[in-house]
Formats: sequence, structure tokens, C-alpha cells
Amino acid sequence: MTKNSTHDPDWKVHPRTAIGDLDGEITINISGNSQSSSVLPILEAHTSAAIDSTYIGSEKVAISRLDRILPTYLSSSSRLFIKIDTQGFEWNVLNGAEETLKHAQGILCELSLVPLYEGQRLWLDIIHRLEGEGFTLWSVDQGFIDYGNGRTLQIDAIFFRLS
Repeated sequence: MTKNSTHDPDWKVHPRTAIGDLDGEITINISGNSQSSSVLPILEAHTSAAIDSTYIGSEKVAISRLDRILPTYLSSSSRLFIKIDTQGFEWNVLNGAEETLKHAQGILCELSLVPLYEGQRLWLDIIHRLEGEGFTLWSVDQGFIDYGNGRTLQIDAIFFRLS
């Protein structure tokens, strides 16, 4: 990302930071496939569907709330679209973005249909929360599938604020 941004003066790249509901430091679990890395413990439903998702290490990283970071980058005319793909930590990201959500026009959020990470909130909780924030579910795309049994485990959902 940083390499691509060097040729575009409009790109602003924030230092690598986990996003959640606190400002400080947190431990992230590193997955063998990197896509499944999370601050939450991974569950067997996930590792049995994707063997390479097993954790192979951990490290301390900075964590911040969107409400603290985004004012630095946004202006009053900004049209904000948020992508949340945080491996079970979506609820925490939303908790740290209460002010930011008021200015967002749309959100793409990865939603788990079954528990894949310990302590995560599932799809219906997040849909209800975003509807309560004034968003309408607009589109759903199939995401992570357990190819052993054909079950869809995660979806990508797009929400828009229509008013």
C-alpha cells in the first residue's frame, strides 16, 4: 500500500495500526495464511475449514479508534465509505467509531454466520446495529466457505445510508 501511494499525492497512508475500541497496544495473533490473523482467539470451526489459518505466533501492535484517527484525514465535504474486515473484531471497531459512523455514507463489513473467533458478534447483531445507525443492507456477497461441507461461514455485506 505504501509503495503504491508514493505516486499519488492524494493518498494518505496511516501507520500500521489495529482498529478497535481503545487507543493503546494490543496483541494480534498471526495466522499461517495472514488473512485470518486476529486479536481474538481462533476457533476450530475456522481452522478445520482452512487448515493454514492456524496461529503461528503473536505480536504487540498499536491499536486506535477510528474516532481518534479519521478526523486527521477527513474534511466536512468527505464522502466516507468504511471497510471493516477485522476477523471477528467488527463489533469493537464499531464501538470505536460512534462519531465516525454518523458521517459515513456506506460500509462494507465482513460478517460471520457461525462463530469463527472467540467472543465475536455474529451477522444478525451487526446488521441490527447498523440498521439502528441508519444504514440499509444493500448487497451480500459470499465470502469464506467450508469446502469440506459447502457451508458459507462468512459473507461480505454492503450497507448504505439512504437519507
